[in-house]
Amino acid sequence: MAGFQDIVGHGQIIAHMQNAISAKRISHAYILDGQKGSGKSTLAEAFSMTLQCERGQVEPCMVCHSCKQALSKNHPDIIYVQHEKPNTVSVDDIRRQVNNDIGIKPYGSPYKIYVIEEAEKMNVQAQNALLKTIEEPPSYGVILLLTENSESFLPTILSRCITLRLKDVPDKDIKSYLMERCQIPDYQADMAVVFAQGSVGKAIQLAENEHFNEMKDSAIQLIKRLNDIDLHEMVSAVKQLEEYKLSARDYLDLFFVWYRDVLLYKATTDANDLIFKDQVYEIKKQAAKLSYGGIEAILLGIEKAKLRLLANVNFELAIELLLLTIKEPSEN
Repeated sequence: MAGFQDIVGHGQIIAHMQNAISAKRISHAYILDGQKGSGKSTLAEAFSMTLQCERGQVEPCMVCHSCKQALSKNHPDIIYVQHEKPNTVSVDDIRRQVNNDIGIKPYGSPYKIYVIEEAEKMNVQAQNALLKTIEEPPSYGVILLLTENSESFLPTILSRCITLRLKDVPDKDIKSYLMERCQIPDYQADMAVVFAQGSVGKAIQLAENEHFNEMKDSAIQLIKRLNDIDLHEMVSAVKQLEEYKLSARDYLDLFFVWYRDVLLYKATTDANDLIFKDQVYEIKKQAAKLSYGGIEAILLGIEKAKLRLLANVNFELAIELLLLTIKEPSEN
């Protein structure tokens, strides 16, 4: 957990939060919308800790009793809503942990803050239950909805919340953070930054994951053989990701960067800006074989597959649709 000063990027959102704190104009409900690892949780923690800090400034002091409780995630007035089912935040979760609790005044803080992570997993019943609290909250109530997909919320929820969309953090800022704060070597930081695609959390995860290079090599070998393998083999290969403690979406990001290289080479015939420079022969071969439309269709298919996995579509179906897209014959 960190204060605002330790967060990489997101200057506009931090300014919004600090201005609201300074003016004492805190909304009762916020949506923090950004990709996995983008910094939603860090921002929510810094905001919550600052709101409860006994010194009442726009940065948490980190030393008062309230800040120490927040740092240990043991603050009685900062509640992290839990959900028992991995893919659903149920109506019972919301009623028990939010609706039935928010009427109890804070123990000794100015606010009672509820942080709901993976809020896109709330079903319609849970959202309707939460709506009643958002419509008529007590003066001290603050609800933070953290999500990768705010479009999954009911329009009535969206209209009553302030939505803060997290933008990608510039690559140079992420690289500086990895090298200066995490002591990651230059070459390793470069590779992590490329695949993180603007996500600080993902960059840290990749830079510190000793299996990342293995996963990258595995993905390259699979890409080279895509036209010759069947669905079962592809599903099996992607499921092996659990060995690397990374998700299928991380694997699909490797696919995306590969085909972005293919598109770049087809357009420029210049290998200097490729990420997979050591695979230039294979990339050149695929660039010659595929049309611009074919490459763009594959890139779109990869993005759709990631969205389907995010929406909990059947895993094998999502991979099958992607494989069919990649295998679709395309002429130069």
